[in-house]
Amino acid sequence: QLQASGGGLVQAGDSLSLSCAAPGHPISGYAVGWFRQTPGKKREFVAAIRRDGGSTNYADSVKGRFTISRDNSINTVRLQMNSLKPEDTAIYYCAANRYGPYYSEDNYIGWGQGTQVTVSS
Repeated sequence: QLQASGGGLVQAGDSLSLSCAAPGHPISGYAVGWFRQTPGKKREFVAAIRRDGGSTNYADSVKGRFTISRDNSINTVRLQMNSLKPEDTAIYYCAANRYGPYYSEDNYIGWGQGTQVTVSS
């Protein structure tokens, strides 16, 4: 499983950096995506990064504010979140893409418990 960490309670306009790791399991062979979920809703695609880090994709709602990056040498993927808004409040998950479109959670494996991000207004 991929473990997401770094969540917390912040104010609108603040920044947070989330980390995604897979202890004992190299993730360099996978594209990795970040998704988020609020109560009663399906997981929503946030960002994804190719195996080599050479290509990234973002949901329109976070484009220009969030940045996904990876360092395969330390088996970590990060999500830098700037200018946070109350609507960014959610549990954030990372997972490994097996195949297929990056924006569909059905194409991912290794879902962990996620990390809670709460943005107050």
